[in-house]
Amino acid sequence: MKSFKIQGGHQLKGSIQPQGAKNEALQILCAVLLTSEKVTIHNIPNIIDVNKLILLLGKLGVSIEQLSENAYTFQANDIDLNYLESSEFKVDGAGLRGSIMIVGPMLSRFGKGYIPKPGGDKIGRRRLDTHFEGFIKLGATFRYNKEDHFYGVESNQLQGTYMLLDEASVTGTANIVMAAVLAKGTTTIYNAACEPYLQQLCKMLNRMGAKISGIGSNLLTIEGVDSLGGTEHTMLPDMIEIGSWIGLAAMTKSELTIKNVSWDDLGVIPNVFRKLGITIERKDDDIFIPAHKDGYEVQNYIDGSILTISDAPWPGFTPDLLSIILVVATQARGSVLIHQKMFESRLFFVDKLIDMGAKVILCDPHRASVIGHDFKSQLKATTMTSPDIRAGVSLLIAALSAKGTSTIHNIEQIDRGYQNIDERLKAIGAKIERIET
Repeated sequence: MKSFKIQGGHQLKGSIQPQGAKNEALQILCAVLLTSEKVTIHNIPNIIDVNKLILLLGKLGVSIEQLSENAYTFQANDIDLNYLESSEFKVDGAGLRGSIMIVGPMLSRFGKGYIPKPGGDKIGRRRLDTHFEGFIKLGATFRYNKEDHFYGVESNQLQGTYMLLDEASVTGTANIVMAAVLAKGTTTIYNAACEPYLQQLCKMLNRMGAKISGIGSNLLTIEGVDSLGGTEHTMLPDMIEIGSWIGLAAMTKSELTIKNVSWDDLGVIPNVFRKLGITIERKDDDIFIPAHKDGYEVQNYIDGSILTISDAPWPGFTPDLLSIILVVATQARGSVLIHQKMFESRLFFVDKLIDMGAKVILCDPHRASVIGHDFKSQLKATTMTSPDIRAGVSLLIAALSAKGTSTIHNIEQIDRGYQNIDERLKAIGAKIERIET
């Protein structure tokens, strides 16, 4: 097992380039299954979850050529449908949450889509109902084998329809859109997710010949077409990584520049960090964070009540950054209530922060009250284990700000979402070492 050994308490300095967006990659890569023509994709993050999906596509029969570390071409002109029902696929698909998104394009183009119960982060229930209810409304027949947790949908010809999603699921919307682009007739999706990554998918599909309107809103209209062609696509920078580096700069009192962040796609993220008192400056398409030598002060509501930061569907605040916000709040001047609405296990990592000396009260599985130290009491180094991607990076940020040497085990969870994170942090002055334990 690999671990990180981190010597905390050092200021960092320099610039860091965010990787391509993990959550966009998991959608875009599955979309290559919708055409027999070549698709070229740039700025693909070199991380475990994405590499697992690329390997899965290869086993499905997709021809893959790597152009550089972060660029590939894909051509799905010889798909092996038998692999979908093999025992090997049941193992491969179960190891990756993003594998669910092959179902929509496979159903749309080949009339069948199967998936074992996907894996991923252990952050609470992540139901798949929205995906399969959408496929059923498009005319697919659904089946589920309880013995081996194997899902399947089949259809000779999907039919466009109107649907109101029960939740604005990003992956659910993406999957249904990919199914609907080759359906017969017009599909209308209301309460659709409208995240930038979903917008990227829709724009890419339109370049391939799809007819999707309403992009960026929660009402998508998809006019089915007979076939799609090839295209070239570049991923957005990862907004979760951008938020992570903002939090890192604040916690370590470091002057940091985050390069090429695609400001217009960040939504409320910069303003949420500003509510914690963090100075964020826009310089062209970069974010500049000065060293917060005097700390940062939480901005309460205008009536003086305690600031609450909660997650919500886009354009609300992404749930993936609440763990970072919580860690940053531990050294703020003031108090914050963190409300994680979507996942009931995502705040359980706070016991590690409490061990480090943070003042956090876990009110229930969804809410935590944080009383900031204002840097008057530095977090203390400890040994901990990463429970999921975002909590793992949050603990890494805490360790980099802490006094002494910390060890974080199970860092594969961090590697699932962050490309070469230790080397990139070393380049800006972090004292971090990858070790075997």
